Amino acid sequence: MIFRDQKRKMIDENVSEKLEGEKMERQFDFLMPSVNFFGPGVIAKIGERAKMLNMTKVLVVTEKGLTKLANGPVAQTLASLEAAGVDYVVFDGVEPNPKIRNIKAGKELYLAQGCDSIITVGGGSSHDCGKGIGIILTNGDDITKLAGIETLSKPLPPLMAVNTTAGTGSELTRHAVISNEETHLKFVVVSWRNIPLVSFNDPMLMLGIPQAITAATGMDAFVQAIEPYVSVDHNPITDSQCKEAIQLIQDALPKAVANGQNVAARTKMVEAEMLAGMAFNNANLGYVHAMAHQLGGQYDAPHGICCALLLTTVEEYNLIACPDRFAELAQIMGYDTTGKTTFEAAHLAIEGMREMCKAVGIPASIKEIGAKPADFELMAENALKDGNAFSNPRKGTKEEVVALYQKAYDGIY
Repeated sequence: MIFRDQKRKMIDENVSEKLEGEKMERQFDFLMPSVNFFGPGVIAKIGERAKMLNMTKVLVVTEKGLTKLANGPVAQTLASLEAAGVDYVVFDGVEPNPKIRNIKAGKELYLAQGCDSIITVGGGSSHDCGKGIGIILTNGDDITKLAGIETLSKPLPPLMAVNTTAGTGSELTRHAVISNEETHLKFVVVSWRNIPLVSFNDPMLMLGIPQAITAATGMDAFVQAIEPYVSVDHNPITDSQCKEAIQLIQDALPKAVANGQNVAARTKMVEAEMLAGMAFNNANLGYVHAMAHQLGGQYDAPHGICCALLLTTVEEYNLIACPDRFAELAQIMGYDTTGKTTFEAAHLAIEGMREMCKAVGIPASIKEIGAKPADFELMAENALKDGNAFSNPRKGTKEEVVALYQKAYDGIY
């Protein structure tokens, strides 16, 4: 990959000095779960933490595939709850890109079984579905009316999240991404009330995840480290998190894709995913995610792949809005920018993103996931309404977003 170890110390010092010198020009808040468990074996703590939160009947929200694993994350979660004397019922109706029908089915089971709390087990789909169930339990049955930022007036039931991918960061964030199966559109409910009370990230749960899923979820984390860095809402804390996450992912993701049993690489990816999740939870994202939500919703495609397929196209478009930030990204990625203009250095960051996509086997075009140019106008219109669009550094028109979809359709390599 593009790391140049002999230059890393110098680059780290240069970037750190710049971040330390940045003035605090505005107020900002910083949101994350109140407790976050990290490391091999932390899944065993679920039962005791559930008891501390007075959970007596838990709805465990997950995917069918995870329930079939003999000693998988669901089995370990249930064993921990049983050891602590906490009752539970399993809802395994989560689909990829969770649908409204999934959260409604989960709500019905929650009420029928007299549950009082929720634990999500899985990747982003499980966490988003669990948040969606909580949202409609307390804030009204029509979740489409709650799309947007800070629309929730009532708290969700007590919620904990057990993460199994590295990953979306949904176990840490205020975002709940839901697909409307009737309109084929994704929408986001963004609220501090969605943040789980406790998150669990155990890298041992991620050993052996298939190569394609490792690449897709890892690229999602990569995008979630890059977009907050150039977001209009970035701050010194999120900058430092993005910087570390990018460097960890560059080193670890290709290794995790090459060998899913690489414990060190999996551990680094979990660290990076958590850092990126914390960063975008507070600095927000941009057009990559806004457009990816429409792509994934329209064609029911993996979210991480959608993000990766749009990354270089969108960020090359964004470059003129903040070339200095992209030049810093090039340094963070390990490029020597000595003697280069700001724009020359900035373009190296785009090359670094493209190189990562190639390294982990991202497809060459959005046509490979079924995209059709006839849909681009509607997708562009909805992307600009997405909750992630407002923090993008460059403000575009519908025609420009259509052109970005077309460019990704023509090929990213």
